Amino acid sequence: MVYFRLFSPSKFSKTIFSSKTLVKKHLSLSSSQTLNSYFHSSKILHTNSEMEASKKIDRAALDSVLTKRFFFVPSFSIYGGVAGLYDYGPIGSALQQNLINIWRQHFVVEEDMLEMDGAIITPAEVLKTSGHVDKFTDFMCNDSLTNEIFRADHLVEAILEERLESDQLARQLGDLTLQKNVTVKKQKGVKVHVKLEDQTVVEYSEILAQIDNYGKEKLHEIIIKHDIRNPATNNTVTPPVEFNLMFDSSIGPTGHLKGYLRPETAQSQFVNFSRLLEFNNQKMPFASAMVGKSFRNEISPRSGLLRVREFNMAEIEHYVDPENKSHPKFHEVADLSISLLPASTQQSGSTNITQITIGEAVSLKIIDNETLGYFIGRIYLFLVKVGIDKNRLRFRQHMSNEMAHYACDCWDAEIHSSYGWIECVGCADRSAFDLTVHSKKTKEKLCVRENLETPRVYDALVPNTNKKVFGPKFKQSAKKIQEKLESLTQLELEEFKTSLESKGSFNLELDGQSFELTKELLTIDMQTFKENIREYTPNVIEPSFGIGRILYSLIEHSYYTRPGDELRAVFSFNPLIAPFKVLVLPLSNNASFSSYLTDIARSLRKMGVPARVDDAASASIGRRYARNDELGIPFAITVDFQTVKDQTITLRERDSTNQIRGSQEEIIALVVKLVNGNTSWSDVLQTHKTIEQVSE
Repeated sequence: MVYFRLFSPSKFSKTIFSSKTLVKKHLSLSSSQTLNSYFHSSKILHTNSEMEASKKIDRAALDSVLTKRFFFVPSFSIYGGVAGLYDYGPIGSALQQNLINIWRQHFVVEEDMLEMDGAIITPAEVLKTSGHVDKFTDFMCNDSLTNEIFRADHLVEAILEERLESDQLARQLGDLTLQKNVTVKKQKGVKVHVKLEDQTVVEYSEILAQIDNYGKEKLHEIIIKHDIRNPATNNTVTPPVEFNLMFDSSIGPTGHLKGYLRPETAQSQFVNFSRLLEFNNQKMPFASAMVGKSFRNEISPRSGLLRVREFNMAEIEHYVDPENKSHPKFHEVADLSISLLPASTQQSGSTNITQITIGEAVSLKIIDNETLGYFIGRIYLFLVKVGIDKNRLRFRQHMSNEMAHYACDCWDAEIHSSYGWIECVGCADRSAFDLTVHSKKTKEKLCVRENLETPRVYDALVPNTNKKVFGPKFKQSAKKIQEKLESLTQLELEEFKTSLESKGSFNLELDGQSFELTKELLTIDMQTFKENIREYTPNVIEPSFGIGRILYSLIEHSYYTRPGDELRAVFSFNPLIAPFKVLVLPLSNNASFSSYLTDIARSLRKMGVPARVDDAASASIGRRYARNDELGIPFAITVDFQTVKDQTITLRERDSTNQIRGSQEEIIALVVKLVNGNTSWSDVLQTHKTIEQVSE
């Protein structure tokens, strides 16, 4: 049985349907491929497990728990709040810090990376050079009457998904009325679901599959053709325009030095490349890493932590020889089987998942190179380690139009939640773009010098100017023309050499001007070179992690309610990520229990195990278990009257609610092993008998 779900923003309803055959009854499409395109359209097809997980999420109930237990809340909420800004409470802060700590261990420590911390405020010149001032944009449109602002691609996506949802409801309702031979009356105030033409359904699904690939003109064309309007007012919207996502600022009291709040942490690492290389004793390849705040002035923040204006990023810049992108530890991830969504699949109007090993994907050139593949594997292992459901995790390749200006290949780790598939980690091959542009702008060499055991002899075309006539001819422009000539590739030089020989001249375009260069001004000759030192600009493989997005996805993947009691929320955080590892509580408020609570909590904390004591006298022990299950605490130690008699205590596991009993020393040692991952609860039950549970 295949399940699929039509997703739309929270203001729209969400409805689940089962079985592709249900729709087959109503569609007379031309081929099975077209039908698959429909069912595999962007954010529509999901597996059984994904759908079952989605059905468990009552987002209103989840949001209520998150707010009540102060996981995170809108910032400055007593003043009305500001969209896209959030404050983390004790649980949210601990979860975030644990996530960062695990990330640091998994990548920085285990991969021997060089960690640094850079400034948040960045001079405009730096971001102008990197391309962010000109290209770090999204497309927005406005309600033509109210001026309400929308991100254009999100608006198109939401409206088309809502129409497809309505179509499916109409088809399902029509099927049921035919089977039962009944007439459905239209009720006042009740929305009537509209059945679409089959070809329209296919067209919508193909648009959704490629939505991330569309530019401004294509989005405008879709908005006009499919009559996309503000869903709240039904007003038309203005044509999409570019909006730069950076927060601008000024540095110093005069305001003359323009700056921006950084949109990423990468640029601080790139401009310090030479220092990092020197610290690494000139050894290549190597990686730098950085965790910190970044800022993006989102057009329409929404979906909680998934689209915000201030957030934590964790970024890695792995510097590699452009002529050798193999990785010495690639074999460690080569056999990992992962879900891939290649660009070619999306461009065909489908989102069929390819289940393939990383080794096969690299050998088939689906993933460009070993180093990129290695980090995709490490990202997968990290996300599974912290608790992301591997069945709701995929890697989607960027299509050509959505590829960042600096990237030559890029994959997003997308995690499925009740909001659909959300990009949480990007893994890009940034080529040599950043180091090259910063080097050119500052005249500082950001490159590697490698001593060659065997000298390298090669031939290359070289432009040789006739200085006697070249300088007087171009005067003040001579220097920049010379620099442009020296930056030309061998292919460009070959084309210009051919033009010189056949036509006697060629035109060089520079800063919007065209300069004619003739045989009298220069020649382009083949010369032989011998190098004892190879100089090159490294390529950069960049895994970039959105900590808040991973955190929210983890919260959803961990959330459930006790069977038979939907009011009892539980977060099944694994011990590694859980904010508190152990709950320590007394059976009642008997005064004789107090010293035991203090001693147990102190012993655990000394061993590095965060423990929470809940000795509130006003609640039953079952109620205290329940409210701490809402915090995701995996284990609970209970002190009772038997403790006073024989010094034994009980240990409860959150998800099964099973309990065992043992001495304080035994139970504390067992908890430390469980928290550190040296044993599991199933292993514990092999050696310890469960006891009768306290009523919960």
